[in-house]
Amino acid sequence: MSDIVLDLKGIAKSYLKGTPGEVRVLSGLDLSVRRGEVVALVAPSGAGKSTLLHIAGLLDTADAGTVTISGRAMAGLSDRARTDVRRGEVGFVYQFHHLLPEFSALENIVLPQLANAVPKSRAEARARELLARVGIAPRADHRPAELSGGEQQRVAFCRALANGPKLLLADEPTGNLDPATADQVFAALMELVRDTGLSALIATHNLELAARMDRVVHLDNGVLH
Repeated sequence: MSDIVLDLKGIAKSYLKGTPGEVRVLSGLDLSVRRGEVVALVAPSGAGKSTLLHIAGLLDTADAGTVTISGRAMAGLSDRARTDVRRGEVGFVYQFHHLLPEFSALENIVLPQLANAVPKSRAEARARELLARVGIAPRADHRPAELSGGEQQRVAFCRALANGPKLLLADEPTGNLDPATADQVFAALMELVRDTGLSALIATHNLELAARMDRVVHLDNGVLH
């Protein structure tokens, strides 16, 4: 069995195709992420890192190239099959937490598990375990508005990992936090990733955080280097 969890080959993407204003965002790039590897994706604003993450996570499609997740080619899958892969194989974390405001921290982590037909009691146990791992178990019954920015993002990490994905995709996960909080939250994320043996592709502007990951790739003018 291959130890490559994410394999991108020849990924190209343009917007406004065939018009005078066509913008080439990704130019046939290749990227592989191995099992248990944490890769930093560093890029200036507007360089296409979010587009790359969306293609890797099946939220967008490339104009050319292939996406393989856990050895399975994603080309030709139905919308339902793509959704199943996103729910079971991939976890997402964004710069803003996107927690559901009317639900508690615990409930925000339980809900994606219920969508995967996990029994409620097991989903709640999993949610409490994850909250304990990131150090905010006492905040389980608090709604997002009652949590600090760092606590909200920790809940978002737990939600992303609730269904036991093999791959985590994170887009500037500490970008909305002050430097001290960002450092603490990133440390919690890395501990969570290491404990679960996840593979991760994490986009960041923070070169100091990037240096703490296993490998750094730079996206510029549509290519990786």
